[in-house]
This record gives sequence, C-alpha cells and structure tokens, in this order.
Amino acid sequence: MDTILLVEDDKNQILLYEQELAIEGYKVVTATNGIEAIENARYFKPDLVVMDINMPMMDGIESMCRILSEHKNIPIVINTAYSNYQNNFMSWSADAYIVKSSDLKELKDKIKELLNKRKKNDNDKTV
Repeated sequence: MDTILLVEDDKNQILLYEQELAIEGYKVVTATNGIEAIENARYFKPDLVVMDINMPMMDGIESMCRILSEHKNIPIVINTAYSNYQNNFMSWSADAYIVKSSDLKELKDKIKELLNKRKKNDNDKTV
C-alpha cells in the first residue's frame, strides 16, 4: 500500500482528501504546516507528497525544498488554490502542479501516474 503525505492546513480539505485517497487504496499521513511535513516525511518515508503552498509556520515551497534535500526521489504534487505560483521557479521542483478543485479526479490521476512512474523507475534500477 502506497503512503501519501498530505500537507494541508484546511481541516475540511484534509478530511475530504483523506477519504478520497483512502478509497483509492492509499495510506494517508497528514501534516498541517511545513515543519510538520518535514518531520512526517522523515518518519513515515511516504511514496508521494501532496503539498499546499499557503500554510502557517513554513510555506509549502520551503518545506518542499527541504523534503527534497533529504528525499531526492520522492514525487511531490503542489496542490494549491493559487495558479500564480505555477510560474514561480521555486515551484518547478515539484513533479506536478494542480489548482485545487472540488473534483479530485485530476489530482488522483496525477498521483496514480507519478506512483506508477516511480515504481517503474525503481524496477528499472534493480534489473
């Protein structure tokens, strides 16, 4: 079972995403700010991170950079309500950038795609 670290400060969104991703068969670990995200990435070693940008204590861009400095191969999906961050070169380290929507199909499809790509790359390295 793949583990997804969901980094989101809105409690209602956390509940929605947790439920939807659990239905898809993922184990979901949550963090409500960037500092907690870094700690949970170290402890749980997730297969993928879904990261909001605007959060208290430490924003998603800084926490993404810190997570990637320790876990270089972890796919990260920026999931934010603000499309303007997409042109910020700091967000280019993410594997995907998705503007939040009430329909989670795009997010779920991207998660599946990135996890499959990661597994294929891991298999290619072991052959």
